[in-house]
Amino acid sequence: MNVAQLLGDKGHDVISVLPHRTLAEAVRTLSEKRIGAVVVTGADGALVGILSERDIIRALGANGAAALEMPVSRVMTAKVVTCRPQTSMDELMEMMTSGRFRHVPIVDDGRIVGIVSIGDVVKHRVAEIEAESRAMRDYIAMA
Repeated sequence: MNVAQLLGDKGHDVISVLPHRTLAEAVRTLSEKRIGAVVVTGADGALVGILSERDIIRALGANGAAALEMPVSRVMTAKVVTCRPQTSMDELMEMMTSGRFRHVPIVDDGRIVGIVSIGDVVKHRVAEIEAESRAMRDYIAMA
């Protein structure tokens, strides 16, 4: 399975914020949408960063409540690791594990076409293991 197939199952919705928005606005978006990260895009829709819960905690730890008035651009991770729809699930898991991040924007021809979280990857892997287990039980029952 590859990332395109995973996106086909989960959807292509991407929640984004503009870099000039305040951290407080971004936090509200995360809370309302019940998500752990937002993509930061420029006015043209181009990827300029990602803001995760970890970024927010670091900013609050360093600046206290004043961090909430900072622009997202000062807090976000600007060096974003992305992948393509053709990336295999094994490659994606390796990227996320070795990079120690939980969200990966999916980019195709310079456009953001989705975002995958570690939860999406785990859900896929559990479903895969359950299907293998079911197939083995069916095979044994037929023997």
